[in-house]
Amino acid sequence: MKRIMITGATGQLGKALYRCLGNNNQYELILTGFSHADGHISVLDITDQAAVDKFIDERKPEIIINCAAMTAVDLCESEQDRAFRLNALSAMYIAMAAERNGSKLIHISTDYVFDGNAKRPYTEEDTPNPISIYGKSKLAGEEYVRKLCTKYFIVRVAWLYGEGKNFVKTMLNLAATGKKIRVVNDQFGTPTYALEVAKAIVYLMETDAYGIYHATCEGITSWYEFALAIFREAGIKVEVEPIPSSEYPTPARRPAYSVLDNKALRERHAYIMPDWKEALHEYMKEIKQA
Repeated sequence: MKRIMITGATGQLGKALYRCLGNNNQYELILTGFSHADGHISVLDITDQAAVDKFIDERKPEIIINCAAMTAVDLCESEQDRAFRLNALSAMYIAMAAERNGSKLIHISTDYVFDGNAKRPYTEEDTPNPISIYGKSKLAGEEYVRKLCTKYFIVRVAWLYGEGKNFVKTMLNLAATGKKIRVVNDQFGTPTYALEVAKAIVYLMETDAYGIYHATCEGITSWYEFALAIFREAGIKVEVEPIPSSEYPTPARRPAYSVLDNKALRERHAYIMPDWKEALHEYMKEIKQA
């Protein structure tokens, strides 16, 4: 039985991974959360190197999936030290412990490592150039993993939604107010269902094809068009106004174009993620049944 440690198990991707792996008797799951235990989830402060070392050295997981991160993009701008502790230093501690114990490490990163100036989807070979503290801290985490760990996968995701707080649920909650909704129409990416990322991770972790991977659903859309698709799926009539980002200022700059090309998954493994509209349809079916 393989021991798989998942950090950030209370987040959207952590929950999706548990859904994929939790009932498989081939695996023993070791789940951790940053600040609170939740039944079978242990508390682990990933910014405490001694705690990380002790936890991993005692349990010696064959695979570590590091989903833990500070993902509040705007808050990262005002709490830069905390962002780098959670997104960079913690990755360094986990990478060192993984290397020492011979563990495979799957480290989750983000489209925000890119500046958004591209005119085509970013591949794994493109040079990162983050424009926010969140992006810079996540890129620093990637670099620690690459330098310190031999058996690593860096998996970049984007526009994630799943079980927990996300854009889909925010839109549905806003629609319930009956008021007009204003959504930016000049930022482009790919909405990605966390369950589809989890499936790709489960596939990759059983290989030795280490390196950097992009794992998003296929296709390109804007936040505005994504919102329209959500309301179509939900059968909700609501007025949605497209606005430029300049009318919705935020502390952190967002990449205007952060579409990821899953080139490594496609060319190295012939692994194709579903189209974002198909994945959204499946997700909406599930939340209607819940």
